[in-house]
Amino acid sequence: MRSRTLSPELVTALKRLRLGPMLDTLPDRLTLAEQQGMPFEDMLLMLVQDEISRRESSAAELRAREAGLDPRMRLESWDKSAKVSFDTRVLNELASLRFLSSHQHVLILGPVGVGKTFIAQSLGHIACRYGYRVRFVRADAMLRRLRQSRLDNSRDAEMVSLTTVDLLIIDDFALEPMSKEESKDVYQLFLERTGRASMILTSNRDTAEWLAMFDDVLLAQSAVDRLKNTAFDFVMDGESYRPRQKPKLDATTPPPAPPLPKVHAHPRARRR
Repeated sequence: MRSRTLSPELVTALKRLRLGPMLDTLPDRLTLAEQQGMPFEDMLLMLVQDEISRRESSAAELRAREAGLDPRMRLESWDKSAKVSFDTRVLNELASLRFLSSHQHVLILGPVGVGKTFIAQSLGHIACRYGYRVRFVRADAMLRRLRQSRLDNSRDAEMVSLTTVDLLIIDDFALEPMSKEESKDVYQLFLERTGRASMILTSNRDTAEWLAMFDDVLLAQSAVDRLKNTAFDFVMDGESYRPRQKPKLDATTPPPAPPLPKVHAHPRARRR
């Protein structure tokens, strides 16, 4: 199928309307419309839908970058041959994002390396595609930023950024014991988000072990109880998924060119 050539006037007009990206597919679409005898209204609808899809995809990618999500960690990229077990019914329910509209949480639990972060980020990508504001942060980095924010009087602003985003993903929660101030921060975060906005937490520890990670037992019991009773449990087990993410040599990559031979000056040339 030979694509049509667009007139310079049309190209200029589309760029002035900030529709320049349409130029990538417009010639092929016009040719297809001609071949199929497509009515003008149907052709126009097809072009507009192309542009809507492109803009939505671009916006989702931007939200994912701002959220700190890894572009490789998408549900469609999960290696189904991995020897990792989990309840697919729960995963399907989570992928529907109904937990987001209900302001419920998700606890992704399991041993090291089974893909907890991968699943958490995959759900984050789905949320970005549907227009939700997402933020991904490691628990230690989050607590460190909150600790530093006390020094420059920006704690309130930092806490607002954590409590107002649609979906907050906290990776590797309860990995290490928390100080008194960190325990208070986590308690406040759980308190303000429960019933108002969703969180996804990944952890190598069972929730029963989280209590010992808090400095204050009462705060721990209150915080963990609020979270557990409004959260889906997604438990993973099996072999480590990480070796599957190890970079591999592409079979189509040509071998490197042999090194160039060293050129030595002729002895007589050195004496000149």
